[in-house]
Order: sequence, then structure tokens, then C-alpha cells
Amino acid sequence: MSAPLRIAVASSGLGHIARGIETWASDLGHALHQRGHDVRLYQGGGTPPSYGEVLRNLPRESAENARWGNRLPAALAWRIGATAGYALEQSSFAWSLAKALRRRPADILHVQDPLLALRLDQLRRAGLLQTRTILAHGTEEPPSFLSRFRYLQHLSPTQLERCRAEGVWRPTWTAIGNFVDCDRFHPGAAAGVRTALGIPANAQVVLTLAAIKRPHKRIDWLLSAMAAYRARHPEVPFVLVVAGGREADTDEIIREGTALLGDQVRFLVRHPRAEIADLCRAADVFVLASLFEMMPIALLEAAATGLPCLIHDEATLRWMTGAGGVPTRMDDVDAMLPALHGLLADPVARATVAAAARAHAVAEFSEESIVQRYLAYYAAVMADRP
Repeated sequence: MSAPLRIAVASSGLGHIARGIETWASDLGHALHQRGHDVRLYQGGGTPPSYGEVLRNLPRESAENARWGNRLPAALAWRIGATAGYALEQSSFAWSLAKALRRRPADILHVQDPLLALRLDQLRRAGLLQTRTILAHGTEEPPSFLSRFRYLQHLSPTQLERCRAEGVWRPTWTAIGNFVDCDRFHPGAAAGVRTALGIPANAQVVLTLAAIKRPHKRIDWLLSAMAAYRARHPEVPFVLVVAGGREADTDEIIREGTALLGDQVRFLVRHPRAEIADLCRAADVFVLASLFEMMPIALLEAAATGLPCLIHDEATLRWMTGAGGVPTRMDDVDAMLPALHGLLADPVARATVAAAARAHAVAEFSEESIVQRYLAYYAAVMADRP
């Protein structure tokens, strides 16, 4: 009988940063542990679970990170992955993780932090570590970077095919999506959340879960679009709820959004992870303003909760939401606003799309089905003979 597979899941930001990467690592560690697998969760801060451990690193927002990152010449720091911020956090965490894996060996290391994955994979190729690293690619790295990995998990078939079309592909790569706990994220009422946020009983809640920033997540565009919606449809009471991590331009966006929408917007910065499910249940519609995504867990959570999902008309986002998504042009207010109004003004249509969103999330992205696919991929990786 073969020995149980030893699995490590790691994230340098887990415990002090709230993004999809950190959520994925935490959820995967928990899912594997709950199923009785030998898993160790390595994180960069916070309080770890019983199967976890905090490793020393230089957190990206710390003064120590900035101090060390500015000591090296810029060209050298970039070359060795020691530029101030996220890169230095990953590199410093990588050395601690390498020590931890020598102290407590693992067969598989599964991560989404790209530089962290590269550093540990380089140690394996140099014969200094036996652990096989799988990069779950969720950070929009170029094909030239991805080509360095023998074991790679694309988060959607679209991303795998894009790489294949560019001539960058390996038979040891796979495409497996993220998962959502459909028992935790389910339809229901959350009147207490609406009351706590001071949302009028007759107002419809439009929710977005994303880092509060201009680039990529385009929160500024969404705020302007909702102001335009109010001007066109003053008869429809709504409150826009923006929940997400803090970024460099978050405070400025909050000021601008408050000036635009007044008491019709709520900003929840670093909203507790444990309260996200109830926040989704308090909403009527979910909107994602980004034009491209790898595979946002927040979108899966909204769909599983039974929220109609207004998305940009893009292949991965359509695949994620199925009939529970309403594709539109998130770069064109004149296209987006009628799509939004169709959901807010028609409760029957909204309920139909909501039911489809829940059904699609359960059928395609439930925790059980995706974790089983992960385990099958782990077995294939271990059977591979490089």
C-alpha cells in the first residue's frame, strides 16, 4: 500500500492580504483537511488553523519590506525577485517555505503566488528539494513565464487554449477551475446585514466584490455607471455595495464615489471573510466591472448564493456563470445600463437568472467535484517521470 500523499498549500499574503489568491489557499487547505488528507497550510501572517503554520517573510506593506527592497540596485532587485512589495514578500517567504519543506517534507506544493512557485520549482530542479510544485495560474503571467513550469493548472479551458495557440503547452498541464463551498454560499435572506448597513427596505442592492481600485477592477467606472443609472431611472431605488481589499487608490475612489452617489453607496474595505456569504445574501444583483479575469472566486460565490451576475462579454466569465450570467459591454455605459435595468426592474427575470446561477455553480464548481479533480491531478503529477 502506498503512503498517503503529503500536500502543502501556501500563500505569502494569507493572514494579512484579502484577495482571491489568499482565499483560494485558505479554502483549499480547509477542504483537504476536512476530507482527511495530509495537508499543511503555510501562510504569511495571521492566526493559522491547526494544520497550518505562519512563516517568516517581509510583508508587502511593511516598512521592513520597503527598506530592504530599496537597498539593492533596481536592476539587480528585479533580476532576483527582490523589488519592494509583492515580489520581495514572495521571495522572502520562499526561503522560509523551503526550510519548512525540508523539515516537514511534502510530495506536492500547490500555490497561486507566481514567484513563490518559481523559486520552489527552481530548488527542485537544482536537486535541493523533492517537492513537486504546481502553479495554479491566477495572476495573468505571460506565456514565456508559464513555460518554465512542468506542472501548471490553468483556471479555465480558455486560458489553456490561448497558451496552446501561442505554442506554449506541456502535456503535464491541466485546466481546472476554482471551487466554491455551495453549502456555505447559498440563497437566503440577510435582513440583518441590510439593516446594519443602513440600506432602506425598498432599495435593491447591487453588489461588487473586488479590490477597490481603478486598474483592472474598474471600480471608478462602475461608480460612474451607477450615477448614470440613477439619472436615467430615478424611480428605481438602489444602493451599490463595494466590498474589497485596500489598494493605493482606494481612499481616493471612496471620496469620488461618495461625491457621486452619496447615501446610495457603501464601501466595505477588507470586509471580514466570514461575513461575505451573508453579504451576498443581502444583495439582489452582482456586478463585475473588469473586462478580463482569470477566475475570480468572488464571482463563483455570488453565483452560488443565487445572484444574477452582470459580467463583461468575455469567454472565461461566460463559462463561469453559464445561464446565470448576463453578458454585456462593461466598457460601454449605453450597453451596460439596459442590461442592469432588465434585472432590477423585472423581478421575474431576475429570479430566473438567479436560479440558473445557483444551478450552474453547484453543477460545475462545487467544492467536492473540483477537489476530486485536484486530487486526480496530484496523482498524475506524482506518476510523471521528468
